[in-house]
Amino acid sequence: MVTSLHRNPVRRGRLGAVAAVAGLLATICMTAPAAATPDPGDAPASPQELSPQEQGAAEAAIRSGDIPGVDEIVHSDNITHVANVPSTEGLAGTNSDIAFQGRYAFAGNYDGFVVYDIARPASPRIVSQVLCPGSQNDISVDGDLLFLSVDSSRNDDSCASTSQPPTEESSWEGVRVFDISDVRNPEYVAAVETACGSHTHTLVPDRRSVYVYVSSYAPSEMFPDCQPPHDGISIVEVPRRAPERAELSSFDPLFPDGGFPGDDNSSATSGCHDITAYPRLRLAAGACMGDGVLMDISRPDRPRIIDRVRDEEHFAFWHSATFSQDGRKVVFADELGGGGGATCNAETGDEFGANGIYHITGRGDGRELSFQSYFKIPRHQADTENCVAHNGSLIPARGRDIMVQAWYQGGVSVWEFTDSENPREIGYFERGPLTSDVLAFGGAWSSYYYNGYIYSNDQKGLDVLRIDDRRTDSARRVHLDELNAQTQPSYYR
Repeated sequence: MVTSLHRNPVRRGRLGAVAAVAGLLATICMTAPAAATPDPGDAPASPQELSPQEQGAAEAAIRSGDIPGVDEIVHSDNITHVANVPSTEGLAGTNSDIAFQGRYAFAGNYDGFVVYDIARPASPRIVSQVLCPGSQNDISVDGDLLFLSVDSSRNDDSCASTSQPPTEESSWEGVRVFDISDVRNPEYVAAVETACGSHTHTLVPDRRSVYVYVSSYAPSEMFPDCQPPHDGISIVEVPRRAPERAELSSFDPLFPDGGFPGDDNSSATSGCHDITAYPRLRLAAGACMGDGVLMDISRPDRPRIIDRVRDEEHFAFWHSATFSQDGRKVVFADELGGGGGATCNAETGDEFGANGIYHITGRGDGRELSFQSYFKIPRHQADTENCVAHNGSLIPARGRDIMVQAWYQGGVSVWEFTDSENPREIGYFERGPLTSDVLAFGGAWSSYYYNGYIYSNDQKGLDVLRIDDRRTDSARRVHLDELNAQTQPSYYR
């Protein structure tokens, strides 16, 4: 059942105990100091053993041809695999999000980030890499600034920090800020501590400052700063001309009623996982664990909820959101299994671990989210493959609603929701399972369309794809100077 909860007021608050930490810190580029080492404490869970029955079923599916062979690449006829840049030895962690600016792609990794020159998409090359551990290192860029989310309890805010229990008084987690005016030598310029760290973040640019909406959650006795009423977002303000003065602007509770309490199927709401802003429309959509929300961001420093929805029957964990180009639809993704489960199979079905398509109806504060349908990739994956809806972006095809989206080991899916009640996949790219005997973590974390190509941050490195399809041809005429998928641009005025 999908339920709607309307017009809940936002209560303002300030987190006085959390302060900004700023200053010029050492740059770690290409070759890092010995003290800065990849952090195994931030790695995903170890491979899970399958029962003999599950292992036999997975191997049989591969032999039958229903599932590609181990590491075998398959794709639809309208997708071309243009290039792959293997993961570098310097960053051993999990590959995460991607941001774009000009001729560069900035790819996050649990151990830091990589800057790729993509001026020639068929031959991307690494320009620099920064070793700075702190999961997830969710990444975005704005002008000369780069932002990283740290959702790992560290012993300090430096790039040489190490993991430690969050109960330690010296523990730090939050947002790091880099100066990328020289992409060959990024400079670490500021750090802002936030309650419960920063799992992801979203930029809402203003004329003089960049507002960073920090999404975080993890209610547990182990995380003392994540306890209720941690039901909101931290907002960090970064002055464009003085980023070293970045500071926590506020902590805004979004759910004065405490949010969804959770049940056997759906997560309790204790913050947001991800927020997508659409600055031109002064809207944002929040995927907040047990709640999907629509927000008014007319004042970037004071977001307020217009509408809330829940799907207690099908959605386990509201993970991310994407607006249609006209801003009349929102696609919410459900990360069933937390990204580590094998949920793209017949047993799970096509309405769990999927996307939910919603229309935005009404005007002003009367706007509401109205459910239309679910979409899930139609390609069943092996029980050894983690697979669920994950990060994607619009392909700016004029007059159509088309997305590209990562599905971990389900690969990259291009799908159309112009007809909201009948969405369908129109192209795909995937590799076969990493293994045939254990459930192992891998695949595409983020897949975005940027200036004519699809870029996917896979655990095997950066993949570059091209789609040749009449339905997406018009997108090639759209050129952006910058793209953060969670700060959605207006492709057509």
